[in-house]
Amino acid sequence: MNTPPKPAPPTTEKRTLVEEGTKFKGSLTSTCPIVVQGTIEGDVEGPSLTVSATGAVSGTVVAESLKSSGKIAGDFDVDTAELEGRVEKDTTIRTNSLDAKLTAASGKLQITFGYEGSGGKRGKS
Repeated sequence: MNTPPKPAPPTTEKRTLVEEGTKFKGSLTSTCPIVVQGTIEGDVEGPSLTVSATGAVSGTVVAESLKSSGKIAGDFDVDTAELEGRVEKDTTIRTNSLDAKLTAASGKLQITFGYEGSGGKRGKS
């Protein structure tokens, strides 16, 4: 007699999820990892931000880590960044560690290391 396989136990890790097809505009703060499959326009703050291939984030982001295979634009202040998707024009990413596989949206892509501007929220040097 064949017994059906048991369903996998539900994941207990909490996260904040913006589903594909969802557009959020405003300020989003979470103590859980943030996963974006839809679109966010505004301020985002949390321990980590993951932007999927279908996701887009535009605004000001403060997080410990950023992983993006989607589209990002704006001002990003993160400790570590892993980027594969699109980085839009006039985007600033302040980070201690960067792993990037990027394509410029149009024209050329400029990356500056050792940023010491006065706009840095964490005072990186």
